[in-house]
Amino acid sequence: MMFLIRVAFWLSVVVLLLPTGQSQQETPGPKIGTTEALSAAGAAVSDMRQFCSRQPDACTAGSQAAVAFGQKAQASAKMIYNFLTEKVGHDETGSVAKPAAADPHPVTKAGQNTPTPADRSPAWRDPQPRPEQFAKRTM
Repeated sequence: MMFLIRVAFWLSVVVLLLPTGQSQQETPGPKIGTTEALSAAGAAVSDMRQFCSRQPDACTAGSQAAVAFGQKAQASAKMIYNFLTEKVGHDETGSVAKPAAADPHPVTKAGQNTPTPADRSPAWRDPQPRPEQFAKRTM
């Protein structure tokens, strides 16, 4: 029975995704405008809102089924995530370069981008000539 439901679901998805083609046939019958379609959709929504008051047993069973489906979907997503991290996560993907064997800036516990004492020291600069030395050269 579950097989037939799955087949019907996937066939309906395929039918919805197939293009209709250029020559779509006109269906005989009344044309429905936007306002009529909106009012029909509003009536259907208001009817669905009153469903639980008319059929409380069916509403309770439906909510339990929805909770069970949500838990199953969550467990499946976790299983897929764990599977992918085991297969892909431990192997190299090639998207990040391997660190060098002797890294001059090891990663500290504070963070990867923490400056080292060598980074904090100012860069060496050549001493600037004094203005009187400039004056002697130009004369």
